[in-house]
Amino acid sequence: MTTLLTVECNLDLTGRGRGNGLPPETSRVPRVARLMALAIRMEDLIRAGGIADYSELAQLGRVSRARITQIMNLLVLAPDVQEQILFLSPTSRGRDPVRLAELQPIARALTWDQQRRLWAGLVQNRLNHAPQENPGKNGRSRLEVRLPRR
Repeated sequence: MTTLLTVECNLDLTGRGRGNGLPPETSRVPRVARLMALAIRMEDLIRAGGIADYSELAQLGRVSRARITQIMNLLVLAPDVQEQILFLSPTSRGRDPVRLAELQPIARALTWDQQRRLWAGLVQNRLNHAPQENPGKNGRSRLEVRLPRR
């Protein structure tokens, strides 16, 4: 005996909503905000004695010690800059407005005042103004920001 089963559904074939795999209404916490929270958590683990050092963190996270250092460098940022990073607006589509690589030169600044100036410049260029888009190698748009030199 054969049973016939009919399934009905709506199918959107316009190609909209492709890209990052998220529905258009969904947003996500920017990656640097998650990394900032991770750095704070890892510092707490080291201070509490649960983790011995960066090397052990790297082994547990299955990343290089250099990557752990990059993430932990966020902890040398001025406290108010750290707070602003933690509370960056969610990203609803496209790339995050700030990348970890853009924060590394800010973290290397010697004083918190210098860090605040560099951060303000990045925020002004990246978050408050419409960024200029340059086409990448594969035809996709790429955002560029140049940080002021120290």
